[in-house]
Amino acid sequence: MTPENLVRLLAEPSRMRVLAAIALGANTPSDIAEASGLSAKDALRAAQRLQDHDLIVAGDDGLRVDYERLRNLSRDIADSSRPEGGEPTESALLPFVQGRRLTTVPAQQRRRYVVLEHIVARSFEPGVAYEERVVNDKLREWCDGGEVDHVAVRRYLIDMGLLTRGGGVYRVKGEPAPEPGVAERVVRAIGLE
Repeated sequence: MTPENLVRLLAEPSRMRVLAAIALGANTPSDIAEASGLSAKDALRAAQRLQDHDLIVAGDDGLRVDYERLRNLSRDIADSSRPEGGEPTESALLPFVQGRRLTTVPAQQRRRYVVLEHIVARSFEPGVAYEERVVNDKLREWCDGGEVDHVAVRRYLIDMGLLTRGGGVYRVKGEPAPEPGVAERVVRAIGLE
C-alpha cells in the first residue's frame, strides 16, 4: 500500500470513525456503529473496506486494529522517503528541520540519524578540521529558535559517528581522527568525557 492509498483510504470520514471506534475498544458491529455514530450499514461497509486493506482484522474477540500492519506501513513510508544512496526528501525531515533550523530532534534513532546527517552535509566539509568553537557556532545557527541545545546536537553527532573528535578538533565521519593528546587521554581515563 502506498502512502497515497493509505491517505485515500482514511480520508473517508466514515472509515476514520470506524477505525477510531475499533482502536478505542469497540469490536462488534453494534458497538462499532454506536461508538462511531454511524448507521449499522455504513459502519459495516467502512469496516469491510478497512478489513480488505488489512488495517483491521477479525479475531476471536471481534475486530481489532492491526497495529503491526500500521507500523510496517509507517516504516515503508519512512524508507521510501529516502532514495537509496540519496538525500532524504523534505517529508523525511519535517517536522524536525525547517529551512536551516532544527526545531526538534527525533526520538526514533533512525530518523535522528537522517536529520543529523542532513545537518552535517550542509554544515561541514570532508577533510577539514574544525575547532570546537567553530562546530558550536555552526550548530548554534541550526538550533536558534528551536527546542534543541547545540551542545546536545554536538554530542549526538559524536555518539552517532557523524563527526569524530580527537586532538582538539572535529572532522566529518570516515576520516581518521588524530590521536588524542595527553589531556584528552586523562579525561577519558577518569571517565569525564
